[in-house]
Amino acid sequence: MHIPIFEKCYTFTRAREVMAAGYYPYFVPIEGTTATESFVGGKRKIMVGSNNYLGLTHHPCVIEAAQAALKKYGSGCTGSRFLNGNMDLHELLESRLAEFIGTEAALVFSTGYQTNLGVIGTLVGRSDRVYLDKLDHASIVDASRLAYGEVARFKHGDLENLRRQLEANVVAESNDVGHMVVVDGVFSMEGDIADVPRLVELCEEFGAALVVDDAHAIGYLGPTGAGTAEHFGLTDRVPLTIGTFSKSFASIGGFVAGPESVIHYLRHHARSLIFSASMPPAAVATVLAALEVIQKEPERRERLWQITHRMMDGFRSLGFEIGPTETPIIPIMVGPMEKTFIFWKEVFDAGVFTNPVMPPAVPENSCRLRTSYIAEHTDDQLDFVLETFEQVGKKLAVI
Repeated sequence: MHIPIFEKCYTFTRAREVMAAGYYPYFVPIEGTTATESFVGGKRKIMVGSNNYLGLTHHPCVIEAAQAALKKYGSGCTGSRFLNGNMDLHELLESRLAEFIGTEAALVFSTGYQTNLGVIGTLVGRSDRVYLDKLDHASIVDASRLAYGEVARFKHGDLENLRRQLEANVVAESNDVGHMVVVDGVFSMEGDIADVPRLVELCEEFGAALVVDDAHAIGYLGPTGAGTAEHFGLTDRVPLTIGTFSKSFASIGGFVAGPESVIHYLRHHARSLIFSASMPPAAVATVLAALEVIQKEPERRERLWQITHRMMDGFRSLGFEIGPTETPIIPIMVGPMEKTFIFWKEVFDAGVFTNPVMPPAVPENSCRLRTSYIAEHTDDQLDFVLETFEQVGKKLAVI
């Protein structure tokens, strides 16, 4: 029986073609891990494709906290926070996150993706407008589609274009129309940092709410790791900060931090919070322990920045193009899709685990291997990564 709505599924062949060629890089089954390595097919791979920036997934205190919560609370909450799934751990985490970020309150969601859906989809109403950087994360884009308001986008980092849009729209519309600007604090495929000082000035000038998604900044950016706003000394001028626990916090989940009245409203209106099961207790305990480690072990941030500068300098000296990155996210530009798949396979087989990034995540012919670094990487591991990339880069004429 032919079902028309499945036609696109029948005609989708690209992934199978790459599989048949032996270069398929996705859904790799990982058999075990350390903080800096993964085991695939019984072989050890140096992991430079993870978001485990501070290396906390295997920290003894984090593991111990997760195990203790599992024994005390069980494996899951079996309900939404709105009803039966709200644990004292969730509220303790919210209190500590608000203190850490420097805001009045915080609200914990089950994933970072759901956090963006809940915040943007709830706050942007029918007569409102939300402005997005064109390289914002997919969850921000999807959340804006879910919202009833109008969506406007500006070229990556082009704040003059954003200004023109705000000037045209704010002046022309009544005071009943709300405006929200949403950007990544650190852009996940480029590694550059949003120009929060200028964004703050623009949003304050035009009465727009600024939301910074700090998924890839929380934990290592800023004097205490509190993220992009702290990095620029603007904590009190960024209304809402969104974060996730699946990177530096070594778990899963997400949060939004901001004014108590806004957080209270979201608690009672965000559908992705109310109609979704809450974070499992072990995951919450993991985040609480990770937050404690982040605050007690600043040397992890220091080591991560040492590694970051070392690898930036290393790749550039070899002749690789790494773009405008300023963070532990270092993209290695390859260009064509086919060559990127081959490059990925060569370094993977040599023992280095990276992430190939293809359209639509990046523009055509701007394919890359996304590398990212962990505070626990050793110098020997980093040397091996650079040596491997040099060999493959020369073999494939990328350098």
